[in-house]
Amino acid sequence: MSNMHSMVLGGSFTFPGTSLRVNRLGYGAMQLAGPGVFGPPRDVDGAIALLREAVASGVNHIDTSDFYGPHVTNEIIRKALHPYPADLVLVTKIGFLRRADKSWYPAASAAELTSAVHDNLKNLGLDALDIVNLRCGAAHAPNDESIAERLAVLVDLKRQGLVRHIGLSTIDLAQYKEARKMAEIVCVQNEYNVAQRADDAMIAELAKEGVAYVPYFPLGGFTPLQSSALAEIAAAAESTPMQVALAWLLQRSPNILLIPGTSSLGHLRENLAAAKLQLSPKMIETLDSIAAQAQPHSAAH
Repeated sequence: MSNMHSMVLGGSFTFPGTSLRVNRLGYGAMQLAGPGVFGPPRDVDGAIALLREAVASGVNHIDTSDFYGPHVTNEIIRKALHPYPADLVLVTKIGFLRRADKSWYPAASAAELTSAVHDNLKNLGLDALDIVNLRCGAAHAPNDESIAERLAVLVDLKRQGLVRHIGLSTIDLAQYKEARKMAEIVCVQNEYNVAQRADDAMIAELAKEGVAYVPYFPLGGFTPLQSSALAEIAAAAESTPMQVALAWLLQRSPNILLIPGTSSLGHLRENLAAAKLQLSPKMIETLDSIAAQAQPHSAAH
């Protein structure tokens, strides 16, 4: 992947040499866990093979969390890739936990956030985490609470050297601006795709500041994107609708990083091929006109 398909994270207010360059098309590990993002997958060896192929194909940005499984995806990543390639950036997330009944619940006290960082370190086999996203909000939407108290915990963990960079997930623009006064924020991870465009203004704001925007559920998540426009453009481009949806995101703004997840080698290869797909201005105009209601999902992210 060329530099035009990569982005530098951090560096504006950090010490020289601490920034990270990642290829814009990465991989989201959530689907490596079992059904409902709980327990182990049916085929652990297949999951290991998929991760190794992703990295061999140029993926150097993997998004994970110790609450996927829980612990499952991190343990598989460690087994597949440790010792990690020098350019591989692992991004994890804290702020939720899983109960034995498979439910998701916020875990945002100082003790819970600190414990989550240590769990990620242990299960990934690391001394420091490249990027930690503080997961805020409700299951799938930001709320308007102050995030300062929770963020202060992460800032302290960074000061201790356990975290190199800080990101935020499921926030609104006001919360980003609140956080930006406390620490350098290198990325924001929210729900966004061709059909769900609530963060258009945030993407523009982040782009001005050189901050990455990472859409989760770029393909619609548990309710996959369905659109006749997608299907028609895919046919014209000799691609799949999902490849078109990913290509649209890559062309949407240069600060967008993608982390499509899959447990299928075939789908992984299709997703990576989307980086080479160039959509015409007319195709972009058609896709920009798609209006759809975001559907509720059955799990947090």
